[in-house]
Amino acid sequence: MKKIVVLTGAGMSVESGLKTFRDADGLWENYPVQQVATHEGWEADPVLVTNFYNMLRRKCVGVKPNEGHRLVAKLEEQYEVTVVTQNVDNLHEVAGSSHVIHLHGELMKVCSSRDVENRRYWKTLTPDDCEVVPSTKAGDGSLLRPYIVFFGEAVPNISLAAHEVSEADILIIIGTSLNVYPAAGLVHYAKPNAAIYLIDPNPVVGGMLSNVHHLHKGASAGMKELSEQLMK
Repeated sequence: MKKIVVLTGAGMSVESGLKTFRDADGLWENYPVQQVATHEGWEADPVLVTNFYNMLRRKCVGVKPNEGHRLVAKLEEQYEVTVVTQNVDNLHEVAGSSHVIHLHGELMKVCSSRDVENRRYWKTLTPDDCEVVPSTKAGDGSLLRPYIVFFGEAVPNISLAAHEVSEADILIIIGTSLNVYPAAGLVHYAKPNAAIYLIDPNPVVGGMLSNVHHLHKGASAGMKELSEQLMK
């Protein structure tokens, strides 16, 4: 069975109504990124940061995967598929994708603020219980913080993602520029003979690999066209 790796960015979830990344003006949901998505912001005001992610979860609950998410999941009928996403939502999982690697954390998880990657202190929230009371403690006695990779922190799953890309027969990039980290770095791990498809309505300038097939469409329309080629 051939292996597909799907690398997704903010453009994947925008059709579902989610802003999953900061705007060009440095704001995220009208908050300065430095205030809500950095370790310094967390240290300065953990109550504000906790409430910010509570608000994001409330927005996320009830949001449905779009056709692009569903078509990515459907690829598993004929391929071994790994999704590597820069998004913190769980729409790939809700759509049915069974192997998802999150590069920037997961909105529906919280963790120890002292030992972020210690799975013993991870907690997965549910749609019915998606808020964290500020000052709640993790199992190790530290404050419970969002399981989000803040700006300036290491991306713990980047090596795992690179390994998956290196084994792919087909690499599909959706809604993220090949000029922006980590997509720009990961694409260079692809095998020389791997087929690479980029689904994005915007033109990509500079740094393009010669073997990239660019579908100038949004996530759903692009995946519909590509699925018709791949699912025969």
